[in-house]
Amino acid sequence: METLKSMLLKEIPSFRKLGHKFENKEISALEFKATSGGMGVYAHRGGEEFMIRLRIPSGIMNIDQLKLVYELAKKYNLESVHTTTRQAIQLHGLSIDGVCDIMEEALENDMYTRGGGGNFPRNVSISPLSGVDKEEAFDVTQYAQAVNNHFMSKITTYKLPRKLKVSFSSSNRDNGNAKIADLGFIAVKKDDKEFFKVYLTGGLGKNAAKAIEFDELIETKDILYHVEAITNLFMAEGDYGNKNKARTRYITARMGEGAALECYKKHLADVKENENLDVVIEQKSYNKSGVKIELNHNRLIEQKQEGLYTVYFHPIGGILKLDTFKTILDNIQGVEDVEIRLSMTEGMYIRNLNGEEAKSLLELTQNLGGETKLEQSAACIGVPTCQIGIAESQNLLNEILDYFNEKEFNKDILPSLRISGCNNSCGTHQIGALGFAGKKKRVNDVVTEAFELHMDGGLDRENAEFGKVRGDICRDDIPKFLYDLAVEIDNSGVSYEEFVNNKSDVVDLIVGKYLV
Repeated sequence: METLKSMLLKEIPSFRKLGHKFENKEISALEFKATSGGMGVYAHRGGEEFMIRLRIPSGIMNIDQLKLVYELAKKYNLESVHTTTRQAIQLHGLSIDGVCDIMEEALENDMYTRGGGGNFPRNVSISPLSGVDKEEAFDVTQYAQAVNNHFMSKITTYKLPRKLKVSFSSSNRDNGNAKIADLGFIAVKKDDKEFFKVYLTGGLGKNAAKAIEFDELIETKDILYHVEAITNLFMAEGDYGNKNKARTRYITARMGEGAALECYKKHLADVKENENLDVVIEQKSYNKSGVKIELNHNRLIEQKQEGLYTVYFHPIGGILKLDTFKTILDNIQGVEDVEIRLSMTEGMYIRNLNGEEAKSLLELTQNLGGETKLEQSAACIGVPTCQIGIAESQNLLNEILDYFNEKEFNKDILPSLRISGCNNSCGTHQIGALGFAGKKKRVNDVVTEAFELHMDGGLDRENAEFGKVRGDICRDDIPKFLYDLAVEIDNSGVSYEEFVNNKSDVVDLIVGKYLV
């Protein structure tokens, strides 16, 4: 990796010059983006400020890395950092020189941004509780890290049609989003032996598609053969001419599932014949002494290691304010074997705490982030920051929470929302129990900000399901719609899931009241 680091450091001066050209209006936003995406950098709307995405491999961080992110944000006078829906951290509101300086300092500390955007393999996602989850088949952490290392070893050489996403989940609850990935692996055990189920050519965004399942279990050592097979399939069959159809899901849409699977198998056979990519991993052992506690808290998770716990923390909308960031850092500094794992829903899991450490952190962070599922909603950065966004997703979430506070309704009734500022699904609205995708719509002859409502999506079931599109609701009406729904469910005395499954007529009436 030292050779790679040196190579990436040498790229920064020329990228800095390109950024100055963009700032001076000498090149277009499109010309800048063609290079900046691959560097993990995007311009804000208006081109005056920039964002850099720190590539946190599978969202796994130690205390020193977390401290580095905090110090970088503080150094550039940022008020917050943004935890994403793909286990990365974004720093917003920077100058191009600030971006390049951060990129350099991060690299010197073995934290990469290369391939954080653009037409490259993205961060390999993973179930954030892998390794400590009582219900998992086995720990997939080391396998995901092997793929991350494989991608980074040749990150400057890829010539893909567009981005490629690989995901790992340690159980069929699929908290790594394997069932909607370009290539997904789900851990299973059969006859006490570990295998992966493999999923191909899925993806969110416009024309979202669930991944198709490979027709046999694979041995765990074979994962990199499949990584190379999907990469080669993508390069051979992907659409280099039309960016809007340059994802693997369009290959399956064009060929049909059967033909796409056969084509994939040919690429797989070719890789196996010509490459030696067997993966041998050593699972992490957890040797920390535990301390049992008797405490019920919705953010406390008992690990499979006796007496050890994980605490979940969810910054509202993934906006982690620096004062809260420092509070968490100060609390876990010096805690033995502490590990931070970013989630796929803008939160973070702080793992390997004994009972007393977990209790202390829970008390310290109470009400600094989301406590109810509604407060633990995910929202992309949206307008006015995102160049391609249509609606103000962050503001919508805050308006919803403010409305519920005004009504003094703090019961944990509704599920977490997934809010995207457009149909690109950065907020993963299609896989939420309640999802919203921003748009503009003419209502009473006035162009109005509205959101398309999706209901009953989810990956935590035998078959992945995208939410059903119920229609459009004006942004101003969404807090009232959700409040009406919450009150009705509360009065019924059943859970959200039971209510929407058994009271569909009432749900239809409430939804219909607000559709435009």
